Amino acid sequence: MADSTAQPDHVLQVKNLRVVFDTLDGRTDAVRGVSFNLKRGETLALVGESGSGKSVTSNAVMRLIQPPGKIISGQILLKEKPDSEPLDLLALSEKDDRLFEMRGGKISMIFQEPMTALSPVHTIGNQLCEAILLHVTKDKKQAEEMAVEMMAKVGIPEPRQRLKQYPFEFSGGMRQRVVIAMALVCRPAIVIADEPTTALDVTVQAQILGLINDLKDEFGTSVLFITHDLGVVAQVADTVAVMRKGLIVERAGVHDLFKDPYHPYTRRLLAAVPHVGYEEKRRRLLEAAQLPQGTPTKLGYDEPNGPANIDPHYHRFANDRELLLWPMLEEVQF
Repeated sequence: MADSTAQPDHVLQVKNLRVVFDTLDGRTDAVRGVSFNLKRGETLALVGESGSGKSVTSNAVMRLIQPPGKIISGQILLKEKPDSEPLDLLALSEKDDRLFEMRGGKISMIFQEPMTALSPVHTIGNQLCEAILLHVTKDKKQAEEMAVEMMAKVGIPEPRQRLKQYPFEFSGGMRQRVVIAMALVCRPAIVIADEPTTALDVTVQAQILGLINDLKDEFGTSVLFITHDLGVVAQVADTVAVMRKGLIVERAGVHDLFKDPYHPYTRRLLAAVPHVGYEEKRRRLLEAAQLPQGTPTKLGYDEPNGPANIDPHYHRFANDRELLLWPMLEEVQF
């Protein structure tokens, strides 16, 4: 019998992450104490409106924050295998070889715009093989075979011939499949998908989402999915973390969140999604005021422009759902 007290197997733990941008107009706190765990084989969706800090959080995990931005505190613990020791990525210097091995080898990213992710002057085969030669093998023949195999897995026909082609010779959907192949060809422990279907039509979007799910199951990869599209979240996510103003305001299982959102901001996000029976559901979401028994009455919804270095506090429920709390604030008006 499994031990019910055993801790979940987390491949990634982000603790109290803070990212700021120092500009001529002053400091902007883009990520203000974000914490979350990504379980092995899980898809965690970071959702929220534009500017909420989703992409900055994902770039911080990859250590890709560039000046004037900087990470000022936190821990990013990567545990590649269940029996390995966690590695704090923020403790590594920029010249550390382990940081180089992490990017693309242990954590890879699917970008939202494939034309900017792919070099227009290099062939598809050159770009795919480059990642393999850097992280897997120095044998060019073996690298080419791995590239052909991965292109076939992502549904690109005649993969060996298409290795010789350039990105402009591919459609938008096919280019996105190439980007997915590049992200998965080294069999990383984590894939960060930063709005990978934004520029695609709905039929291609459905194919790409199905492809990501299938490959995640085949390779046992964990996925951190960044999006503002709640329809996409419903299709791909196991757990959802809702972000607002650089903070996670609610985290819950995808079914729990859609069925019964607790936080007022989550309710407003869901109320903004058009669907059949929109007005009735919108009214129900916006008028709902009943919170589960035992919930503190002070929620971090419209947190004022107070000190940005105050640590966020959360209330955890029995079903592992979390709500953001801020002490000494006015009660939320529903």
